[in-house]
Amino acid sequence: MRCPKCGCQEDKVIDSRASREGATIRRRRECLKCLHRFTTYEEIEHEGLLVLKSDGRREEFSREKLISGIKKACQKRPVSQKTIEDLVEDIVNRAVAKFDREIPAEVLGKMVMDGLRGVDDVAYVRFASVYRRFQEANDFVSEVKKLEKDE
Repeated sequence: MRCPKCGCQEDKVIDSRASREGATIRRRRECLKCLHRFTTYEEIEHEGLLVLKSDGRREEFSREKLISGIKKACQKRPVSQKTIEDLVEDIVNRAVAKFDREIPAEVLGKMVMDGLRGVDDVAYVRFASVYRRFQEANDFVSEVKKLEKDE
């Protein structure tokens, strides 16, 4: 691991802890050259999962893209980073458990919308507006009415 401060590749692990129900390992490291301490995370890589787009293209599943989309929907909302990370972890775990090689984009989008619905209604409508490509104000109104019915 390269030190973020001096770039040296020599370090020692000071502490290791499992986090998020054992899905990741958090390691505290210390650079042997400059003595800077930093944290790294190790997680299982889910290789080979592709997202099947509606136009037939296949794209490699990206956890970062998933996090980015959810963060945009939750921007300026009272949703903590931990809540977002937990939601992403849940979506990834369900996707990997249910699909071996390919997951349809519609299924992935539905998983995100269902998760956001339980977290924040405004974030849910924001994500739905992009995901479902709302064209008019009526699209927003009908989505909000659906939310009101379910409560």
